[in-house]
Amino acid sequence: MDKIDCLGEYCPVPILRIKEKLKKSPKGEPFMVVTDHSCVLQSIQDYCEKTKLLIEIDEVINGVWEITITKL
Repeated sequence: MDKIDCLGEYCPVPILRIKEKLKKSPKGEPFMVVTDHSCVLQSIQDYCEKTKLLIEIDEVINGVWEITITKL
């Protein structure tokens, strides 16, 4: 699974990186985004809901999230 490392990055950079990845990703192929900012997590959740993407969130350690996104 491809991984986008967004540790230390603030919006809108992670959303822009996700949009670029989605352009290249076939439907059904998940990829992971890693972030350490709760505001980025919320922005990604909002974006995925708005664009009908499947999202799974796992807080792997306190304050670090692995977000799996799948294009439907």
